[in-house]
Formats: sequence, C-alpha cells, structure tokens
Amino acid sequence: MAEETNPVQEMLEDQLKDLFSAENQLIKALPKMAKSATNEQLRMAFERHLEETRGHVARLEQIADQMDFTLRGKKCKGMEGLIEEGKEVIQEFDDDVLDAALIGAAQKVEHYEIAAYGTARTHANMLGLTKVARLLQQTLDEEGRTDKKLTELAERVVNLEALQES
Repeated sequence: MAEETNPVQEMLEDQLKDLFSAENQLIKALPKMAKSATNEQLRMAFERHLEETRGHVARLEQIADQMDFTLRGKKCKGMEGLIEEGKEVIQEFDDDVLDAALIGAAQKVEHYEIAAYGTARTHANMLGLTKVARLLQQTLDEEGRTDKKLTELAERVVNLEALQES
C-alpha cells in the first residue's frame, strides 16, 4: 500500500519549494542592487546579504534532504514581482533618492521572506519536525536582522542624504 502523505506536509513542501525559488531569484538580483547603490554601507549590506542568502539556500537543501523531497520545479511569483519592482526603482529614481528607494524595495523582499519563513516554521512545528523548524527559525532570525539593519541605515544615513539632496 502506498504511503499516504499528510496534506500539511505537502503544503510545507510547497512552501519550501517556493522559498527555494525566491532565494535563488534573490541571489541573481542582489548583485544588481549592490551595483546600483551609491551609499557604500548600503552596497556592503547588499553584498553581505547575498552571502547570507546563499546560506539560506543551503539550509533549504538540508531541510529537503531531511524530509526526502526535491526543491526544484516551482517558481515563486511573489519574489518575481518584488524583484521586478526593485528593477523599476533602479530605472525610475536618480542617485539622490535611489538608495532610499532601494532600501524600500529590499525591505519589501525581507518582509515577504519573514512572512514565508514564519509560516513554514509554524507548519514544521505542527508536524513535529523540530529540526526543520529550528533551521527555518535560524533563517527567520537572519532575515529579521537584515530588515532591522536596513531600517537603521535608512533612518541614520540614507533618508537624511536623500532629503539633503532634494
């Protein structure tokens, strides 16, 4: 008799595939955002987050191995839209406010990821997958710290520079 799969586990696997796609799209987008940033601290923050994002992908691969499924085969349309908005920001805004606009675009991405990782962590906990939940929480904590750093950079430096330039 074939093993019956739990619908919550199917949902979790689908969420993890979506996150895997999202993180891989972000790996392609972050270098462009870093290159567009005029503020050195912001450029470095994007580059640091790129390295962190590679770690998020590795963590998702570790989870998929533990749960015995493949992460391929899904495209995250949410991230695709957020990255598209980020590209528009780069085209639409001049240097004097570009960094502030880039931070806004980056925080939309972070908030999307925070929501997605939080949901996946909750579902992993529901299923009693404590190791998986712990790995998802690690990423969730990193995404939260990145969001906080972007806020601090915006409030301390970038938004003030944008105001002075305009």
